Amino acid sequence: MNATDLIRKYLDIWNERDATAREALMESVLTPDSVYIDPDYAGLRGHAELSETIGRIQQNFGDLRFTLGTVIGAHHDRALFTWRLGTVATGYDVAEFAGDRIRSVVGFFA
Repeated sequence: MNATDLIRKYLDIWNERDATAREALMESVLTPDSVYIDPDYAGLRGHAELSETIGRIQQNFGDLRFTLGTVIGAHHDRALFTWRLGTVATGYDVAEFAGDRIRSVVGFFA
């Protein structure tokens, strides 16, 4: 799986509203010790913390969905990409890969 495909699957995690299905996606996309960081969260570690947080955040999303903007660049074990949340938010993320999974994501809001 290439970096773009893996990033799309990562965004699918954020769009999945069913916790069981979301956790199954996490198993295939994220390493067990994965870390997520953005301006609001200083470091969510592992699948359970991230899934719980996504579930809470989704209550504010309504029908909004994350979509991939552009993979700006990918090299070695990292990629920089843009995303959109409907028409209300955009951002940049840096993903770090470990083999065929994502080890960490650092997000920035635009």
